[in-house]
Amino acid sequence: MLYVTGLIRNTMLAATATAAIVFTAQGAMAEDVKARFSWKLKGEYGFFYLGEEKGLYKDAGVELTLGEGAGSQAALGALIQGQEDVVILPGIFAISAIQKGMPVKLVALYQPESPIALISQPDNPVVAPKDLEGKSIAHSVGETGTSYLGVFCELNDVDCSKISKVQMDSQSRVPQFLQKQIDLVSVYMTNDLPVLEERTGTKFPTLDMTKYGLAIPGMAVVASNDGIENKTEVLRNFLAATGKAIDMARADPDAATAALKKVWQAGPSDKVVRQQVEATSASIHSPSGQPTGWIDEKAISDALKLIGSVEDIGEAKPLSTFYTNELLTQ
Repeated sequence: MLYVTGLIRNTMLAATATAAIVFTAQGAMAEDVKARFSWKLKGEYGFFYLGEEKGLYKDAGVELTLGEGAGSQAALGALIQGQEDVVILPGIFAISAIQKGMPVKLVALYQPESPIALISQPDNPVVAPKDLEGKSIAHSVGETGTSYLGVFCELNDVDCSKISKVQMDSQSRVPQFLQKQIDLVSVYMTNDLPVLEERTGTKFPTLDMTKYGLAIPGMAVVASNDGIENKTEVLRNFLAATGKAIDMARADPDAATAALKKVWQAGPSDKVVRQQVEATSASIHSPSGQPTGWIDEKAISDALKLIGSVEDIGEAKPLSTFYTNELLTQ
């Protein structure tokens, strides 16, 4: 009996020691990944924090550092300077930068269509493209929602000459709309819309531009060409863990909300953040049968046409210059 008890005890000790060795090895093998957002915290980023909290990145051998940003241009600059390993930003900005010669690539595209909508007042609703005619809309330089309004009009047989596009600075757009000085303003359904509706207590009529064919590449992960070559495996592991985090947030938006709120205590209410998380989950999709973040070549070619509709981009670079799906395969 004593022999058996001793044998069991020794076996358990050996198993514990083995497990400790494994965990120590995993910790030792963990590689740093510095990820920078293009903007301040918002519900769109909830799944990253949920994945971090649940240990998905550590399990994948990734020591993840997440940081807020101050715009896509600054984020891409930090990436090129080697301050970050990846940046998370609207894909359309990365595609434009690559066409201009920046040595980076999209390595995942979570939102093939940016979740952008035009909102109007309940007493003057715009719910279909044709309703735009005769209305005024706020526009600021570089604003995604209205920069490609001409393309949207063409797709939906709308006479754009009958829409008054009012130029103003970005900070004035929403106040002017709320004061009913203009009829429409563009918003991200994953960010601005829940905040505005809670603040005003108003359910705004919404024209979802993606439902009417406007496909502007949204949230993407971008890495430098050097990083893709030199940190291939750790970036692959980062993307695999992020795919799991997206699935986890979709299944449990409350958990994603709570994880984000732990680092965003000054953010909006839990209700608003949850709405942002859910809207983000709804906006993330990939081609059938492909891993989350898979980039369809057509999304790149269509984006180049969009950019070319508002600026001279010269001869488009080969599509392989803009993206790789290599890091999404295990």
